[in-house]
Formats: sequence, structure tokens, C-alpha cells
Amino acid sequence: MPRDQLRARQQERVLELVEYAYGNSAFYRELWDEHGVHPRDIRSLEDFQERIPFITKDMVRAYRARTKDPFGGLLCVPPEELTSVSSSSGTTGDPEFFAEIWEDAPPLITAQVRDLWELGLRPGDVVLSPPGTFRNLMDPGYQALGAVVVEVDTWLGKMHEVVEAVRTYRPAYLQMMYPQMVELEHLADKVDLKEAFSSLKGASCAGQPLSRRMRDRIRDDWGIDVYEYTSAADTGTAWECREHDGFHLWEDTVFAECLDIDESGSREVAAGSVGELVATDLDNRAAPLIRYRSEDLVRLSRDTCGCGRTHARMWVAGRSGDETLVQGRSVVLRDIWQAVEDQPETVAGVFQIVRAAREVDELRLRVGYDPELTADVEALAGRLGKAVHERTGVEPVLDLRTEEELLQTMTSVAKFPRVVKS
Repeated sequence: MPRDQLRARQQERVLELVEYAYGNSAFYRELWDEHGVHPRDIRSLEDFQERIPFITKDMVRAYRARTKDPFGGLLCVPPEELTSVSSSSGTTGDPEFFAEIWEDAPPLITAQVRDLWELGLRPGDVVLSPPGTFRNLMDPGYQALGAVVVEVDTWLGKMHEVVEAVRTYRPAYLQMMYPQMVELEHLADKVDLKEAFSSLKGASCAGQPLSRRMRDRIRDDWGIDVYEYTSAADTGTAWECREHDGFHLWEDTVFAECLDIDESGSREVAAGSVGELVATDLDNRAAPLIRYRSEDLVRLSRDTCGCGRTHARMWVAGRSGDETLVQGRSVVLRDIWQAVEDQPETVAGVFQIVRAAREVDELRLRVGYDPELTADVEALAGRLGKAVHERTGVEPVLDLRTEEELLQTMTSVAKFPRVVKS
């Protein structure tokens, strides 16, 4: 769709959404009344961006705690109209609830069918599907596309069985997460993964960004065309296309803003600059997020992609809370990641910053190593500490554990958190 038509559709949906949310959501009505905003004041996207206040996870949590409303006041329909309630991973705090209304398939997977088609999935292809319901049952979406679903237990510690299932059923697609990639790294010396995965048109990976080294390994050594996807600020997902250059936002389902926000106000960042992703649901009648601050720092482009899409792409730079200040010196995840991956024993990049606050006196790192490759843990600690110091200017305090031990500390079903409090 041409950009001017996309913009017109977004404006039409936003104007309908503002009136609908004010009339049906206790949270929005209370918030907008406090800011002196009424739907009659919003007559354009420009009015919307200028007048409608931002919301955050903490605001919704506070409303939920105060009112005991499990949906934080966002629900716009009677509970009996809901088809399902799923949740976020809970990586950054308590899981958030997602209320959905659907007939044939959950909205999230229905939107992903577009991305699966781009990946090359076609009617009759076999899909290896994990039999879980995190963010809802995925099978109806695959089946709507015409794919044949084979249920396989792909949970942690099962990747050797998954490889055998791939050899047996020859799927065209499967979904993976970061910890599973780490498991495959351990299997790579024992199993011909390129041969095993030769039937795949592609695989998707979510839950944790892949490092450049890991991505090259997956593509070049294992022969998997991997498509990463990420959250579109909890309004849905944003996937890579065949160009593998940024995550596409489906702008008929989300109105995305890339903003510089401070105490004086907010402003759209220049093209190519990093700002915070602020998102508005355009297709969620149950409990829409409106001007939701994601805390994701992104670059946004609305130029037409090489794949032909006119919808915006974003490149994720990190989260606003991930920077750590060690005695005033800035330390970012990227620098630590590179230092960890440079060591053969920790090439999988399993690590965490342990901190109680953003500003700390010492850099505490918890790093997972492969015991099969590690002959001397103390020697590894010496090399790793030196590498981190060279990249960050900070001498780290290291806590080395096996990768398996560290991955077992995950409290989220999908994500391995890089910054933890303990």
C-alpha cells in the first residue's frame, strides 16, 4: 500500500480508537480526563500525537494494584466476550495479560502468516510446532496458511530429539529460541546439522537477539536461513524479510512513533536516529495499547524495502534501561557480548549483568561456559576479564558458571534476560 494510503488508514483507525477507548476503558478515561483531553479534541494524527498522553507498563501495573482489575483498566469489552487471555514473557517484571477476541485463529499468529509467506512457507509444507500456548496456540495460523502441523516437544534440553524429528518429518519451517541455539552449538560437533536441516525453507528465532557470530554460524555452518523477529511494543511482532535488514512493522495494525522523550516533552527523531518506540494498537478491540512507551530504542525507516514492502522497518539498538554506569563510565551490552564471544569457551554468548541499580560501583558479570571446551576455569576468567576491560574500560567481577546452570535460572519461558537484579 502506498504511504499516503497507509497514513490515511492509520488516521481513520486512530480517530475511531480514541472515541472507542474513552467510552469503554476505565484506565484511558481516567488518564485522559486528568490531562484534559476528550475525543472531540482529536481530529487528526497530529492532534493525537500532540494531545494524547503516553502510557507505560508501570502506569498499568499501578492501576491494576490500586483497583484489583487484572487487565489494568484497559479492557474495553465485557470479559465474557473474550476468546482467550495469554501473557507476555515477564522478562522485565510481572507478565502482562493480553486479552483477545478471535474466531478462527489468534490475532498474533494471523498477522504472522504474512511473514511466514515471505519466508517461503506454502500450502502443503510441513511445520514443526511446539505444543504450547505461550502468546496463544500457533497451530490455527499455520493451518490457515495450508501447512501441515507436526507437534514436537522443543523445550529446553530437547534439541537432540528435535534434530531427529526434523530428519524424520522433513519440515519446511520451525520456530526456535535463543537457548535452543545454544544447545545446537553443543550438538554441532556430534551431528551433521547442515544435512539434518536441509529441508528447511527457513526458521524463525525470537526471545533474544542473535549476535553476528551466532547468526553466521547458523547460516554458514548449519545451512539455516534464520528470520529473527521481535516485539512490536507488545502490539504484535515485527519480522525480518528476505533482505534480513531490519524488522518490518505492519502499519495497518500499529501506529509507530520514534521519539526523543524527556522532561520538556517529546519530538520525532530525525530519520536514521535512535529514539524510543511508542506504539498504538490499530486492530485490538479487546484491550488496545495507546501511545505505549516500549522502552525499546530503535532506528525507524519508512523507505520502501528491497522486498517491496512500504511498511516501516526498525533496527533495535537496545532497551533504555540496559545501559549500566560503573563509577560514571557507560557500559553497554554490545561491548560485553563481543568480549564474551571472543573466548572459545563462551562463544555462545550466555551472560548477564548483575546489578541492583543502573549506577553501580562495580561491573558484576555472570558468564556461562561450555564445560566440554573449558579445561581451566581460572585461565578463562583471566582472559575474559582482560577482554571485557579492553572493550569497556572497566575491570569486571566475574561469576563463571556452566551454560546449562545459567540458562536454568531463566524465569521467562521465552527470553534469557541480560540484565538481572540478583
